[in-house]
Amino acid sequence: MELTRQETRKRLEELAEEAYREFHSGLVPGKENILGVRMPKLREVAREINQGSWREWLSLNEGALQEEKPPVYYEEIMLRGLVIGGGRDASLEEFFSYVEEFVPCIDNWAICDCFCTSLKRTKKHKKEVWEFLQGYLESSQEYFLRFGVVMLLDYYIEADYLERLFVIFNRIDYDGYYVKMAVAWAISVCYIKYPKETGNYLKENKRLDDFTYNKAIQKICESYRVEKADKERLRQWKRKAGK
Repeated sequence: MELTRQETRKRLEELAEEAYREFHSGLVPGKENILGVRMPKLREVAREINQGSWREWLSLNEGALQEEKPPVYYEEIMLRGLVIGGGRDASLEEFFSYVEEFVPCIDNWAICDCFCTSLKRTKKHKKEVWEFLQGYLESSQEYFLRFGVVMLLDYYIEADYLERLFVIFNRIDYDGYYVKMAVAWAISVCYIKYPKETGNYLKENKRLDDFTYNKAIQKICESYRVEKADKERLRQWKRKAGK
């Protein structure tokens, strides 16, 4: 028998550390439902669940998808995402169904980014997942959009997709911090992997908003993998406020 929601919660509460709760709460502003369970421990629990009847566990723990009493813990939502990512025997259709169910639960950058990292089967189904992501990349909801952009960052920064990524980044027009930061982060990784192509993209760019454009250059210049001369040249491209 798989862990019920009550049993899962008890397990997470036993793994919680108060000092880590205080530390991690500072990284995820506005979240007051954090227990303080470290990611390696959460991944360990997820692996145990995936070795059993993980579909049954997802069904038994559906309460982690809704705001209810008692309040849902951050780690309960994170664990669900990790289990979905670890469900390797799911069909592609089933995989997409679970992802569609989970994405509306994302309300912070940490759950978004860890969930994306867990969806490693994307590597074997690049074309199908690319098509699946397009709806999220056209969304007007902040974490739908961030999910789409971080998925591109994690799995699609390669030569075959590079020009298509630039088109998508130019097209995103959303005035939300966590979307802008995700786009800037993705562009910086594009530069690290493909400096010539991404440099040309940035030099001629008129579509990115100033914040995203400047933040992308900042993140590139913070990388140890970029030459000093390149950083000096890129800093000269930064836009002045109001320009």
